[in-house]
Amino acid sequence: MSQVYQFLQKKENISLAKKLNVVVWLLTVIVLFLVGLMRQVKIDLPAGVNFDYLPFFHATLNCAAAISLVLAVISIKKGLVINHQRWIYAAMGCSIVFLLSYVLYHFTTPETLYGDANKDGFLTDSEIEEVGFMRKVYLTILLSHISLAAISLPFILLTFVYGFTNQFEKHRKFAKRVFPIWLYVAITGPVVYIMLQPYY
Repeated sequence: MSQVYQFLQKKENISLAKKLNVVVWLLTVIVLFLVGLMRQVKIDLPAGVNFDYLPFFHATLNCAAAISLVLAVISIKKGLVINHQRWIYAAMGCSIVFLLSYVLYHFTTPETLYGDANKDGFLTDSEIEEVGFMRKVYLTILLSHISLAAISLPFILLTFVYGFTNQFEKHRKFAKRVFPIWLYVAITGPVVYIMLQPYY
């Protein structure tokens, strides 16, 4: 008996799904609130403490999430449902750790600006002129990354909930739309880091 057939025979857990759906929307509101707030509020760290190493860590987590997502899709196409689950758990784990670390970093660390060659936190006309067209490329990638991450968050979580509660038809339907967006967000995270790296 194939893994796919065995999983399709599992009974849908609608009552659990309803509870988890409430959690999904509460988490989405909390996360988006914190992401909006972290740009306005900065927490002073004790002398000698900094999180300068976190951007590289974030890029690594995004790379791991992207690889996990690709392997999850390859697994399910081969009918390896258990492997698919494991890779999705890995992708979710990377994304959760990333999100917590990302919020911590931005609550405690001044924003790094693309083109800020002297690293003073301000962009002069000459600095903007020096990076030229590449700043527009950077901002386009960054804004698409941020906006798609925000928009896709509840749908990534809902897709996970549908799979977790054995609602496989809904899971499959959502996954086809969510996967490319989640993968794009995971890939563009390291791209943003690489482009911004000279200015950290």
